[in-house]
Amino acid sequence: MRSETARIAADDAMLVGDLALPDQPIGVVAFAHGSGSSRHSPRNRAVARVLQDADLATLLFDLLTDAEERVDAITAELRFDIPLLSRRLVAAMNWLGEHPATSALPVGLFGASTGAAAALTAAAERPERAAAVVSRGGRPDLAGGALNRVRAPVLLIVGGDDHEVLRLNQQAAAMLAAPHEIHVVPGASHLFEEPGTLEEAAEAARDWFVRMARHPARGGKR
Repeated sequence: MRSETARIAADDAMLVGDLALPDQPIGVVAFAHGSGSSRHSPRNRAVARVLQDADLATLLFDLLTDAEERVDAITAELRFDIPLLSRRLVAAMNWLGEHPATSALPVGLFGASTGAAAALTAAAERPERAAAVVSRGGRPDLAGGALNRVRAPVLLIVGGDDHEVLRLNQQAAAMLAAPHEIHVVPGASHLFEEPGTLEEAAEAARDWFVRMARHPARGGKR
């Protein structure tokens, strides 16, 4: 396993991330973190380690700059700016497409909370690159009209005790034209803090992305 710092040029910002590369990666997964979080999110990093053990490269990056984070910490406005976040995620997908180690790999998108809406919107914008999408405790409903344009297979992971978010995921799933599943983790709340629940979510995500890597034609083209 080797890692490197990613510097991703978006239209209006320079974003920083961490790219982890197994010796022989079978795919790569870009993470879109949720409200008020960053690439250092312990939950997303725990999921990333499970993916890396399955030979999936991972890119965890900050969707907001340091200055934007400071503004958002006060106003909480940017974390719900789905068009902005999805543009940043598309920039990350473009960066992966140009990187020698990942350019030929199928790309998966993993979104948590509001990051799930950004992942789905980015997948709709770049159907030729997005091969699979996974949402963990996400708000896919915030993707709105982009949902029926997603072509990549979508897995929606929701805590069984996260009742309102489960309802919103069910509504969003009804709008998806792409193949999709809802995976309910029994006993899990929104942050998957209960024993064993994050592990179950990570394993479900791993299996979804491994299928993407083995059968890339199910989602975007390689």
